[in-house]
Amino acid sequence: MSGSGLRLPALCVELDPVVALNPTIASTASSLKLETVSPCAQPDWDSQVAAHPDSTVFHSSAWAEVLGSTYGHDPQYLAAWDGPALAGLLPLMEVNSPITGRRGVSLPFTDSCPPLCSDRLSADQLWTAAIATGKLRGWKSIELRWDQTPLADAPPSLQFWGHSLQLHSNPELLFGRLHPSVRRAVRKARKEGVEVQIATSAEALDVFCLLHSQTRRRHGLPPQPSRFFHHLHRCLLGRGMGFVALAQHRGNPVAAAVFLQFGHRAVFKYGASRAGVSPLRANDLVMWEGILWLATHGCRHLDLGRTSLWNDGLRRFKLGWGTCERRISYYKYDLRHNAFVQDHDRARGWHAAVFARLPIPVLRWLGRILYPHLD
Repeated sequence: MSGSGLRLPALCVELDPVVALNPTIASTASSLKLETVSPCAQPDWDSQVAAHPDSTVFHSSAWAEVLGSTYGHDPQYLAAWDGPALAGLLPLMEVNSPITGRRGVSLPFTDSCPPLCSDRLSADQLWTAAIATGKLRGWKSIELRWDQTPLADAPPSLQFWGHSLQLHSNPELLFGRLHPSVRRAVRKARKEGVEVQIATSAEALDVFCLLHSQTRRRHGLPPQPSRFFHHLHRCLLGRGMGFVALAQHRGNPVAAAVFLQFGHRAVFKYGASRAGVSPLRANDLVMWEGILWLATHGCRHLDLGRTSLWNDGLRRFKLGWGTCERRISYYKYDLRHNAFVQDHDRARGWHAAVFARLPIPVLRWLGRILYPHLD
């Protein structure tokens, strides 16, 4: 990480936290009250968040509960209230690690999490309050995962490809949008006898986790700890906020994917497959059946998550579904130097070659040790 970057005006970094977190945000929003809250302590949180057109599963109390229960991160969500109504939101989690330090992230292990604003509240105002919060709590940095810059000319610390798909309840229309090679792959998978089941059970998620561990090893990464997937099922899949698309061939699991859903918006969060099954094109059928299920059950927008800029294969896979492509920018602000700083994509490096050679039980142990310190 570099220590150089764009510096904020002194007004933004020297703002009194009491002023920032209490009575007023700006002259145009004088009746709004801004405070830090935990979504899990707000009984009507999800219904309030769902009223905003840009809300996703990552703004929900369920996702906050998954992160808090798994890793012990402390929710410090900046919520603006217009009386009892939620008028704006910047989700923040405090990651407090003896290895990587105390910092604010919006949000850990989350592809993209834009603020929810209104005509009376801007992202700049929420960003100013976030800096005040970080100063007050002794954070060394704040990381934002937005599709927009928090301030004009702020340099991103990282960038990724993002892909999204507008869904339609007509399967023929959806299928016609696919790249011809993807249509052929779906047909081939069916011809080969691959079958896909849509499931929400803990047993289906366990099968996914087995395939996921194998896939992560091939990519040179440890899998998330098992308790993460336990909480994912308890808080999301078990409450009808997601599912596993599980592909089998001759009775054996060969590919799976996890989709999360909140209202009319969904996210393709994880995909996994067994080694050596690519000729079956099971990954393509898993994705297609997941899209089809979402489209015929009221979902109208699917986000396919982030893709590293260097990962051309995954980028082509996501483009094949007729998606719209964009850049997702992350911003890291060093509160000690009052400057935006650079970071690097940790999905590849020397460690990948090492992890790819380790046994899966060792990788799972490393996942339990390492993930609470990461974001």
